[in-house]
Amino acid sequence: MSYPFVAKIKTLRLNDLIKHIHSVFEGLPDYRSGAPQTIYSIKDAALSAFSVFFMQCPSFLAHQRDMQEEKGINNAKSLFFIEKIPSDNWVRTLLDPVPPESIFPIFDYIFERLKQTGYLEQYKNINDNLLIPLDGTGYYSSNTIHCEKCSVKHRKNGIINYSHSAITPVIVSPDNNIVISLEPEFIVPQDGTQKPDCETKWRDAQMPLENLINQ
Repeated sequence: MSYPFVAKIKTLRLNDLIKHIHSVFEGLPDYRSGAPQTIYSIKDAALSAFSVFFMQCPSFLAHQRDMQEEKGINNAKSLFFIEKIPSDNWVRTLLDPVPPESIFPIFDYIFERLKQTGYLEQYKNINDNLLIPLDGTGYYSSNTIHCEKCSVKHRKNGIINYSHSAITPVIVSPDNNIVISLEPEFIVPQDGTQKPDCETKWRDAQMPLENLINQ
């Protein structure tokens, strides 16, 4: 066995992924104080949000609450081990203050497990590298509500637009219609500059990606 001594695993199982997600979500910061903490846990709120994206069904949680009332069981608990299913409003209220970086270890876990299984080999190109395109996407925009990290645009009609955007790197292959998401990078105004960060500056600054590509 060559160095480093990394045990190869055969596959990334859903149960293993859910267990790791649980361990990360248990460490999410809870900014509440007092009795409201006993209603829903931060972990259940985060798992509920994850389940909606995993199942690709916006009404998944509502269906599971109805199933719990009618049959006394629900798939949210059997699949994702959610103890109490919060409403959509509760999910937003509990998760909005949580820094997105808190869940970044999940990206690292998935990448390392896919690497250990050999799954990433099919994504390597002729030079034995991984192809990682970068794409910018906006996820918030308002003309009134804003914070110190907003990107600001002054329009000709006098309206000021506040927005948030992110760079989303993914591993792709021309021969595979499945992409593998990596940690996003949020575009924020930099100290001492008038304009927000951009894709080129982000790409030049991200040394870890260069190491990733050559794995």
